[in-house]
Amino acid sequence: MTPLDVASNHMNKNALVALIAVVLVIIGAVLISWTVKNRQLSTGKVTQNQPEMSPLPGSEALKTRPQVSISTSKGDFTIELRPDIAPKTVANFLSKFSLGYCNNLTWHRVEDWVVQGCDPAGNGTGGLSNLTTETSGEPFVAGSVGVARQASPKEISNDSQFFIVKTDSTFLNGEYTYFGKVIAGLDTVNKLAIGDKIISTLILSK
Repeated sequence: MTPLDVASNHMNKNALVALIAVVLVIIGAVLISWTVKNRQLSTGKVTQNQPEMSPLPGSEALKTRPQVSISTSKGDFTIELRPDIAPKTVANFLSKFSLGYCNNLTWHRVEDWVVQGCDPAGNGTGGLSNLTTETSGEPFVAGSVGVARQASPKEISNDSQFFIVKTDSTFLNGEYTYFGKVIAGLDTVNKLAIGDKIISTLILSK
């Protein structure tokens, strides 16, 4: 056998070893991938139905425009809620109104253009900031009912303090949650003074 033949055989052996090594690497990668994939699968069906969530209190009224009568130290007024544009907000306040959450709380802010109340702290600092701000194209005209929030973050509103504008307030458009309007008794709203109380809230229709 010539030196050339020896060299050729050596090269062939090296090529065969390299080929076997490549095949083993590929087989190993496939096995690892299969093992990892099977570890990620949960037991039972891969596609499972999401568990049913309990409805929010008052959510049974969200397909209509509920009306709520609010009795105050200066008289009564009625608001009509808008679940079609602020469903989470309406569900939240329907729950509070039905439970009497606002009863005996005051109108702590009264200005020539707005009144604001239902703050458990009574000074504009109470309530939880955990309600999603639901902006819409509905304009804030006289009688519109909205939700208080801090300047930032705009995406989160207060869960108890609501306000009613006494004059057209277009600067609020698209910035605050609009969730209803006074449909009767706006003159009562205009009479409110700081410290006047919310005596009771009554859901008239769902």
